[in-house]
Parts: sequence; structure tokens; C-alpha cells
Amino acid sequence: MASSVSSKGIAAIVGVGPKLGRSIARKFAHEGYTVAILARDLGRLSRFADEIAREEKAQVFAIRIDCSDSRSIREAFEGVLSLGFVEVLVYNAHQPTSWHPTNLTDIKVEQFEKSLAVSSVGAFHCAQQVLLGMVERGRGTILFTGCSASLSGIPGYSELCCGKFAMRGLSQCLAKEFQPLGVHVAHVIIHGIVGAPARGAIASSSQQRLLAGEQEQQQTGVWAGEVLMDPDGLAQTYWHLHIQDRSAWTQEIDLHPSNQRYI
Repeated sequence: MASSVSSKGIAAIVGVGPKLGRSIARKFAHEGYTVAILARDLGRLSRFADEIAREEKAQVFAIRIDCSDSRSIREAFEGVLSLGFVEVLVYNAHQPTSWHPTNLTDIKVEQFEKSLAVSSVGAFHCAQQVLLGMVERGRGTILFTGCSASLSGIPGYSELCCGKFAMRGLSQCLAKEFQPLGVHVAHVIIHGIVGAPARGAIASSSQQRLLAGEQEQQQTGVWAGEVLMDPDGLAQTYWHLHIQDRSAWTQEIDLHPSNQRYI
């Protein structure tokens, strides 16, 4: 890849799917950043890159990554860093888990280890790839995406909770170690279900059925009775964290839908 970085540097978004990751990438592209989007499905990722580049008139690069594989992470970030220096890293990757509770005795060790690898070890590796450059320049932002499982154990969700707990600990350690060196590290806890972006348009009937079915399936535990959260709205928070004044940096923030019922 030829280097074509903007003066603002690269915003690297790890874990880009059709909802939050894509909205965060779009927001940073809209604000003038060259954006690298990373995920396992390169075909879908390339379509997102073309879409965002066209809509925002920005440079967007799709790079495949498997966050459970340290070699894949190193190779992916060789591609990212060939574009220029990384100003922003958003770690939004997660290992998909069932929305239905799973008894601990039914969870396979390989499944548990994969969740830990993606949520925490992958976050560690990705942060390592960019921190040296950020420290050398005395600036940069690293944002981790967490959820309700980052704060409290949930029966039937052991693999999710353990990975997210570890990511939260990593975020706190990095914030305390690197904030004095000019690197802003923050943990974003999303207490809710992320839906498709509203973007001011009326969803098609098929999309409405999909979202309704998704919401019905996910009426479990701490998520019961909630509306879907707009990823474009959430992306605004990631942007505001990045541009915060150094005299008042957020290290952790909780985001809730307005109608949330606590259970």
C-alpha cells in the first residue's frame, strides 16, 4: 500500500461490521481522517470501505485481521502503518456468542479461549502495534468497546464476561501508564443492543422485520425491555472522546438507551 495519509493521520477501526464499527469509521472519515477498517470478512469489509469512501469523499482502506491470531494482527498492522502514523485506534472486535445463556459445563474450552483471545489478547496486541508511535509523537487515542458484561458477571455468559473484564483491566492499565505521555485511553461501556443506523431514513419492511426479530430474541437479562441503540449516535461519543481537551480526559464512560429498565 502506498502511503497517502492525511495530515490528521490514520484512524484504525478494528472490528468493523454493519453496525457500530461501520458508523465509527464513517464518523472519522467525515471528520477528515484517512480510515483503515479491519475485520475477518474482507469481502464485506471492502464493500463498507467503498461505501464510506464514496459517501464521505474520504480515503478508506479495508484490511483483513483475525484478532485471535497474533500473526494476523502483526501482518494487518504492517498494512495499516504503511499508510502512515496511527492517530486513533478503536478496538471494537468481539467473538460472537449466543444471546441465550449457556451453562458453564456446556461451554467448550476452545470456545472460551477464543473469546478471551479476541476480547483481551487481541486488544493487547493491537494496542502494542500503535503505542510506540503515539508515545514518540506525544499524542494519540485508543478507545476500547465494552458492554454490561465488562462490569458484572452474568449467569450463562462466562466466556463473554471474562473477556470483557480483562479488556477493561487492560484499558485501565494503559490509561494510567500512557496518559502522562500524551496518549488518551478510554473504555466505552455500551449498556444495550446496537441496531442498524437510522441515518434519517425509513427502514425497509424487511429491515424492520429483521430488527424486530433481533430485538425479540435479545430480551434477556440486563437487556430486557430496551430499544435498539443507534450506532451513528454512539459513534458521536467515540469522536468526542478523541477530541477531548487533555485537561479533562474521560477514562471510562457508560452509554444507556433512554428507556432502559434496570433489572
